Amino acid sequence: VMSCGATANVTVGQPDPVNANAVLQSIDLAVEFALSGRIAGLVTAPIHKDSLIAAGFEYPGHTEYLGHLAGDQSPPVMMLTCPGLRVVPVTIHLGLAKAIGELTQALIFTHGQILERALRQDFGIDNPRIAVAALNPHAGESGEFGDEEERIIAPAIEELRAAGLKIDGPFPADSLFHEAARRNFDAVLCMYHDQALIPLKTIDFWNGVNVTLGLPFVRTSPDHGTAHDIAGTGSARADSMIAAIKTADQMARRRQAAAATETTS
Repeated sequence: VMSCGATANVTVGQPDPVNANAVLQSIDLAVEFALSGRIAGLVTAPIHKDSLIAAGFEYPGHTEYLGHLAGDQSPPVMMLTCPGLRVVPVTIHLGLAKAIGELTQALIFTHGQILERALRQDFGIDNPRIAVAALNPHAGESGEFGDEEERIIAPAIEELRAAGLKIDGPFPADSLFHEAARRNFDAVLCMYHDQALIPLKTIDFWNGVNVTLGLPFVRTSPDHGTAHDIAGTGSARADSMIAAIKTADQMARRRQAAAATETTS
């Protein structure tokens, strides 16, 4: 346990922006350890973004800040995983209207490549199968409900196929996450935040884990927020944090084994 210099008294369930620097210092220090090889992985607890923003924090969330600390070498990609489902939203912490405007063929292509690499490297899947969710109802209904499928998403899928990925879609999101459908793929590339997180948290909220892909180190976290409303009541559950720690351990061991194999070959 290392002190990062909280300056205000801590009241359970009541975050204080005065302590924002201490929160950020703990993240900075952990990333420094990860980049230097002192630790094999990083597991972050939930942060209260409103308090950080009130203190001048300029990032929409943990994921984007970690990407900045890692040098912005590639876009940090959020994956949510639980037994039976892995999802990646192409756009993350944006209002829905803005997220749709930010959606591009290049962004989908980059996320698909990072996802496929992570499935191999971090999850031990030799031939990963990726499904792509449509943006609009009924996958656009041949342009009747929107043209993003034909104009942006389908061309990105073709580009990823040409790069060697086993990827299919775009599929209507309303029929993509039931039990039988999930047997046909190892992960789903989704177009926006809630399209990815709602099905996963519905299927297994307590064992969901947030994994950041595209970083030069392993990072996981619980799939939920700070829950200040139940702080100090003894009713909080640690399941997701435990799952996050186990997932980070498994990912780090796979990376270390792969590095050892490369060294000896």
